[in-house]
Amino acid sequence: MPDRGGGPTGPRIRAGRPSRRARALLMTLGVLAVLGMAFTMFAGFWTDWLWYRSVHYSSVFTTTLWTKIGLFFVFGLLMAVAVGVNIWLAHRLRPPLSAMSMEQQSLDRYRMGIAPYKRWLLLAVTALVGLIAGASAAGQWRTWLMWVNGVPFHQKDPQFHLDVSFYAFDLPWYRFLLGFGFAAAILCLIAAALTHYLYGGLRVTSPGARATAAATGHLSVLLGIFVALKAVAYWLDRYGLAVKSSDFKATGEWTGLRYVDANAYLPAKTILFCIAVICALLFFATLWRRTWQLPVIGFGLMVLSAILIGGLYPAIVQKFQVQPNEQAKEAPYVQKNLKATREAYGIDDAKVTEYSGQSTTKDKTRLRNDANDAASIRIMDPNIVSPTFQQLQQMKNYYGFPTNLDVDRYRTTDGKNVKDQDTVIGLRELNLEGIPKNNWINDHFRYTHGYGTVAAKGTEADSQGQPVFTESDMPSTGDLGSYQQAIYYGEKTTTYSIVGGPQKEIDYSDNNGEKTTSYTGKSGVNLDNPINRAAYAVVFNEPQILYSGAIGKGSRILYNRTPKERVEAVAPWLTIDGDAYPAVVNGRVQWIVDAYTTSNGYPYSSRTTLGDTTADSLTATNNNRTVVAQQNQVNYIRNSVKATVDAYTGEVKLYQWDTEDPVLKTWMKAFPGTVQPRNAISGDLMSHLRYPQDLFKVQRELLTRYHVSDAQTFLTGSEVWQVPDDPTNKSGSAVPPYYLSMKMPDQSRQAFSLSTTFTPNGRDSLSAFMTVDAAAGSSDYGKIRILKLPTSTTVDGPKQVQSQFNSEQDIAAAIKLLKGGDSDIEYGNLLTVPLDGGLLYVEPVYVRGGGLKYPLLRKVLVTYEGRTAFENTLGEALDKVFGTAGSTTTPPDTGTTTPPTSTNPTVQQALDDAQKAFDAGQKALQGPNGPDWTAYDKAQKDLRAALKRAQDAEAKAGQSTSGKNGSGKKS
Repeated sequence: MPDRGGGPTGPRIRAGRPSRRARALLMTLGVLAVLGMAFTMFAGFWTDWLWYRSVHYSSVFTTTLWTKIGLFFVFGLLMAVAVGVNIWLAHRLRPPLSAMSMEQQSLDRYRMGIAPYKRWLLLAVTALVGLIAGASAAGQWRTWLMWVNGVPFHQKDPQFHLDVSFYAFDLPWYRFLLGFGFAAAILCLIAAALTHYLYGGLRVTSPGARATAAATGHLSVLLGIFVALKAVAYWLDRYGLAVKSSDFKATGEWTGLRYVDANAYLPAKTILFCIAVICALLFFATLWRRTWQLPVIGFGLMVLSAILIGGLYPAIVQKFQVQPNEQAKEAPYVQKNLKATREAYGIDDAKVTEYSGQSTTKDKTRLRNDANDAASIRIMDPNIVSPTFQQLQQMKNYYGFPTNLDVDRYRTTDGKNVKDQDTVIGLRELNLEGIPKNNWINDHFRYTHGYGTVAAKGTEADSQGQPVFTESDMPSTGDLGSYQQAIYYGEKTTTYSIVGGPQKEIDYSDNNGEKTTSYTGKSGVNLDNPINRAAYAVVFNEPQILYSGAIGKGSRILYNRTPKERVEAVAPWLTIDGDAYPAVVNGRVQWIVDAYTTSNGYPYSSRTTLGDTTADSLTATNNNRTVVAQQNQVNYIRNSVKATVDAYTGEVKLYQWDTEDPVLKTWMKAFPGTVQPRNAISGDLMSHLRYPQDLFKVQRELLTRYHVSDAQTFLTGSEVWQVPDDPTNKSGSAVPPYYLSMKMPDQSRQAFSLSTTFTPNGRDSLSAFMTVDAAAGSSDYGKIRILKLPTSTTVDGPKQVQSQFNSEQDIAAAIKLLKGGDSDIEYGNLLTVPLDGGLLYVEPVYVRGGGLKYPLLRKVLVTYEGRTAFENTLGEALDKVFGTAGSTTTPPDTGTTTPPTSTNPTVQQALDDAQKAFDAGQKALQGPNGPDWTAYDKAQKDLRAALKRAQDAEAKAGQSTSGKNGSGKKS
C-alpha cells in the first residue's frame, strides 16, 4: 500500500493549505481590489480637476488643493513629531528595573509583549495622531488664506484700537494655532505619562517616590507648556471680548464688550495672564528643583483665581454696579454696538423719515391721478403665475418652469415714449419627468436642454386674466429680439448630459415636428479619453459611460448645471443668494447670481443667522430659494460680487461689485485673476442687475432694532419692530420683500425698488415701510428709505388689511361666488405703495379650478384709508376707491357686450353666433355650482371667432364696422 501520509512512496499532502493556483488567484484578487479602491479615490480627484479646468477656474482647484495638502503635512508632521519625540524621550529616561515591585512585575509582561514591535508601535501611534491632526488642519484652509492674504479695513475697534482685520483675519488663525497647541500638549502629556508608567518612571501603588526625577522633569515641562498656552489663551481672550456674543436682557443677543466686560472681565483676564505666566515658570523650574510642591501650589492658585477673579468678581460688579443703574452704565457700550452693527451690515446710511399715514388731499381726481404715478403696480405675481406659464407656454411635457418666476426690467416703447417695463420672466427648462419614455439614452443624450424665454408684462392681464406675453411661443419670439435660446444650464437642470457626440439631441418642436441639434459649445469635459470615461463611470456609478457606442469623438459631459451650484464651486469663499434669475443680455441668456462676502469677526457688531433671517414664506415652500452660506453665523456682510452663468455654455464670470470690501480684496489676493473688475460689466448687463433679496432680508431684520440711533431708546426696547408674517400664506413665515417700480415721497419719479413692511413687536398695526433702490444703474442704488409711522395713531398693517378684505360683506359674497364648484382662490402679493401721506394696498386675486389647472387673474383688491374695492381690473378698483366711478361690485369682465345687428346675411349669421356665445358665457358665470371657467373660456373663444368673421365679412362688403348698432349698444 502506498504511504498516503507522504512517505517515500508518495508526495506529502499538507491539509488545509491552499494550492499554488488558489494562492495566485487570491493574490490577484487582492491586488485588483486595492487597485479598484485606489482608482475610485483617484476618479473623484481627477474629475474635479477636469471640471475646474473646463470652466477655466483651475487656479481655484490648485490653490485650494495645495493649501490643504500643505496644512495637512505641516501640522500632521508637527503633531506626529511632538508625540513621537515625547514617547521616545520618556522611553529613553526610563529607570533601571533592579528591584521589581508587584506593580512592575504585572507590567513586565506588557513590556515584553510590545518589545519586538516598539518601533512599529511608535510609528503607528505617531502616524495616527499625525493623520488626525493633519486632516483637522486641512479644514482650516479658509482661515489660513484669509490670515496670510488679509488686507486692512482701515477701521479700528473702539476698545483696543486695533484694525478690524485683526479680528476678521488674524484672531481666527491665532485661535486655531492655540487650539492645535493645546491638543499637542495634552496628547504629548498623555503619551509621555503612559510611557513613563509602563517603564517604571511613574508608580501608583509601589512604596517610595511616585515619580523618578527624570519623569518629574519631563512631565513638568509639558505641564509648563500647557499652562503657558493657557496664559496665551487668557491674553487672546481679552481681544475676544470685542467679538464675544452674550445674552443681554435689554436687547437680546449681544456682541462686544459691555460694562462688566470692560471693567471686570478685561482686568481679570490680564491678571490671570500674569498668574498663568508665573505658574508656567514654576513648572519649568522643576527641572532644577525636582519637586512638584511649588508648581502644584501655583496651579491651584491659578484655578482659584480663575474662579474668584474670572467668575465671582464680574458677577459682583454686574449685581451691585450695573443692575441698579443699567441704562447709564451700558449706554456708552450700546452706542458702540449701534455704530458697529450699522456699519457692518451696510445700514448706517438708512434714511428714516416720519410719515403721517394719513392723506391730506381732498381732491379725489388728483389722488386718482397720483395713484397712477405712485407705482407701476404689478398685478402679475411671479410666485403665483408659474402654473399659468406652464399651461400656456410649456409646449411639450418635457419642458417646465421654476416654481417661482422672476421680476426683471426690459425697455419698451409705446410708439412715443421709451420706458422700463417691470416684467415677469422664466425660462422653458428641461423637465425629465415629462419625457415620453425614460431610459439612459433619452435622459442623458436626446433630451439635454430646455428652449426659450417666456416673459409677460407685470402690470397687465388680458380680458381672461391671462398674462400679456411679450416673449412667447416656440421658438420664442417677441420684444427680446434674437438670442441663443437653448437652455443647457438652469435651476431645474440637476442631472448630467452627454452632448456633442454621434447621438443627436432634440432641440425644440414646432408645427413641422421635432428639430434636432448637436451641442457646439465648449462647455463640459471631453470624453474622448478612455481614462476620463472610466473616471466618470465610477463617479456617476454608470458603467455604460465606459462602453456605450452613443459616446464618440467630440462627446462632452455636462454636469454641475444649476447656476448657484456653479458659482459656489468656482468661488467657495462666497455665500450665494437664494434667487438666481435669468436675463437676455447681448443676445445670450445669462443667469445672474448675487454673491456675498461675510465675516464673523467684526468687533461690536451683533450676529445674525443667515438661514433664519433669510427665511420667508417662499423659502418655506421652495428649497431652491434658500441661501447657500459658507458660514451661517455672521456679523458682517457685503454684496461684493455679481456673477453670471451662460445658459448655453455654462461660462461663469465673477465681477467685483463692492470695490471697497476688504474681505473681497483678501480673497482676490488669495485667488488672483478669478474676479473681473467692475468696469468689465457691460451696459446691457448692468441694466439687469438689481439689489439682492437675501441681503435686503438680513438688513430689514437688523433694522427692526437698529433703526434707532440713540442708546437710551435702544435699551428701553420701545421702538422694536418685527417683520410681519405673510398674510396670504398659511406657513406662518415672514412676508417676502417685493420688487416694484414705485415713487417714494422724496423721489420725483418711479424707481425700481425692493420693499417691505414692519409692524410693532407683538402687534399687527403698521410701524414702518422700507424700500431700497434696486436698479444697479441708478445713482441712488442701495439707498435705504424708511417711512416711520406715528405711534400716536394706528395704521393698518398687512394682516389687518387682509382681514378687512376677507370680512367685507360684498367682497366675501363675491369671493364665495368665485369659489363656487371646485374652484379655489389664490391671493397674490399684497403690495404697499405710499400715496399722498397714506398707504395704498393692492392685492391681485386669482381663481384656479372649474376645469382649469392654472390660476387666472379675476379680481383686484384695493384699499386706501378704509375705502376698499374688489373689481375686475386695477383701474376699476382705483376708480371706486377714489370715488371716480360706480361703487357696485361687478361680475368678471366678459371682454364684450351684446353684439350688434346687420343687414348683411353673412354678417348677421356671424353676429347671431356671437350672441349665442355671449349668452353661453353669461350662463357659465352664473352656474348653480359657481362659475364654470372651462365653459366660459370656450364661449369667449367662440365669441371672438364669430366677431372676427363678422368683421371680415363687413370689410369684404365695403361696410364700416365701427359706430353703434340698431339697439344702441357698442360693438
